[in-house]
Amino acid sequence: MDYLQLFIKFALGVLTLIFQINVFGKSNLAPTTALDQLQNYVLGGIIGGVIYNANISVLQFLLVLVVWTLVVFILKFAREHNNWIRNMIDGKPIQVIKNGKVLVRNCLTAGISANELMFKLRSQGIYSAEKVKNCIFEKNGQLTVIQKDETNVRFPVINDGQVNQDVLELIHKDNDWVKKQVEKAGYQNVSDIFLADFNHGQLSFTGYHDD
Repeated sequence: MDYLQLFIKFALGVLTLIFQINVFGKSNLAPTTALDQLQNYVLGGIIGGVIYNANISVLQFLLVLVVWTLVVFILKFAREHNNWIRNMIDGKPIQVIKNGKVLVRNCLTAGISANELMFKLRSQGIYSAEKVKNCIFEKNGQLTVIQKDETNVRFPVINDGQVNQDVLELIHKDNDWVKKQVEKAGYQNVSDIFLADFNHGQLSFTGYHDD
């Protein structure tokens, strides 16, 4: 075995991992999306499966790492700037309880059983679905719960320059209302907004260029 070649491959793999963490963000250290998990799995498979293969040269190994880094960059860029691609890659949060009624079809779509649903509710101190106004099964498998005595929505109306249509339905608003609120706050377009929260009937904005 060529230990020098093995060492070089290992060093390249570690450097690529460090590069991806620093350039693409540290979300893959605590994955919350399918893309973060995929990035970890594939990069681990590339490093672990190729590093000991003497038939694959250092140059070929480096080329594979470069190609995978470019693929990750393209996917992350597209995911952050297009709702359709984001939903295709990460999936969408699914409402599983509405006004105290369990939405069985949505539960089955999300792959969450009645036992798991109630366990997750109990872990938040809720022992009856009837007390829940809205319950969303998040993309990372967690539940976000709004009880009937709560007034605030725990989801952003705008994130990464994209309007969350599901949240608009929850607060009974439309895109025209969002556009007026954006212009009223002094922004040109929705795409100028990094984050917009809905609290006590009002939107609070954080723009891309705000200090």
